[in-house]
Amino acid sequence: MQEQHLFEYAIIRVVPRVEREEFINAGVILCDAKSGFLKVKTHLNETKLLALDAAADIEMIKLNLSSFDKICFGKDNGGKIAEMDLASRFRWLTAVRSSVIQTSRPHTGFSQDLDKTLEKLFEENVL
Repeated sequence: MQEQHLFEYAIIRVVPRVEREEFINAGVILCDAKSGFLKVKTHLNETKLLALDAAADIEMIKLNLSSFDKICFGKDNGGKIAEMDLASRFRWLTAVRSSVIQTSRPHTGFSQDLDKTLEKLFEENVL
């Protein structure tokens, strides 16, 4: 029997006009600190985004979404936050903020295959 992993995840949201609080889901970040798993998967549906705000800066939003990847994977160009330990990076990425890129509150679950769970959450919540 495969080991069950306790994980946390959050949905990444794009809120083009923060004052209106309307958003589209644009990604999922999943963390299991015990096994050293921290991954993110994003997809920006430009049609949906422009329906919420025809003047949305798509290139800037894509650039900001790419920072999740840099921080999750601890890339050199991810800045000081990418140098933090895995759990601290997840906490920083999921901290409450009032900006165009936000995340849901973290949720928990159990999984035998974290990569498959990330894919399933991505398909259910983003695509």
